[in-house]
Amino acid sequence: MTAPIRVLICDDQVLVRTGLVTIIDAQPDLEVAGECEDGRAAVELARQLRPDIVVMDVRMPVLDGIEATRLLAGAGVQDPVKVLVVTTFNLDKYVYEALRAGASGFLLKDAPPAQLLNGIRTVAAGAALLDPEVTRQLVGSYAARIRPAEGTAHNGTLTPRELEVLRLMADGRSNSEIAAALQLSQETVKTFVSRILTKLGLRDRVQAVVYAYRQGLVT
Repeated sequence: MTAPIRVLICDDQVLVRTGLVTIIDAQPDLEVAGECEDGRAAVELARQLRPDIVVMDVRMPVLDGIEATRLLAGAGVQDPVKVLVVTTFNLDKYVYEALRAGASGFLLKDAPPAQLLNGIRTVAAGAALLDPEVTRQLVGSYAARIRPAEGTAHNGTLTPRELEVLRLMADGRSNSEIAAALQLSQETVKTFVSRILTKLGLRDRVQAVVYAYRQGLVT
């Protein structure tokens, strides 16, 4: 029997934590490994318990979710922990910074339970979780304001077709939508995505989206 996905919940609202614990523990393939109310505790507990994924709020006391995410999953972290950020829609700056800090995806706090559970399973499996519409509005609008004046991209390592795929990824398109737009098979698109991540040294689809906006490949 496959071991359950172990989840650490970090949110400063007791009612939110209680709700998350109830929803997650009711699933046969998921297990709450622990819970806490601030980012510092999340970092300590994650290092101690080694959960498969941390469900992380953004605005918390002591240490916010962005810094906690950077300490758990940021660049240079050995044996990083997967982080799924949950936030409210109007915190676009915080969401973007959390993704830059190493989060593997984000969900809105008013997402239905089924979407939350699917998100946990998706991120735990090593994939990224990006809602296309939210990605365009949150990541796109904020990245445009902080893009470096002079790009430092290594886009020359990508073929023209790979750049096309990357731009569509950054527009929030799914593999099936990219396949339809470029008249390719979904398997071919998956190969392109994997090749793009490898060439650019990126961990997942979220980092690819942030990279594309930072380098001005998408406006």
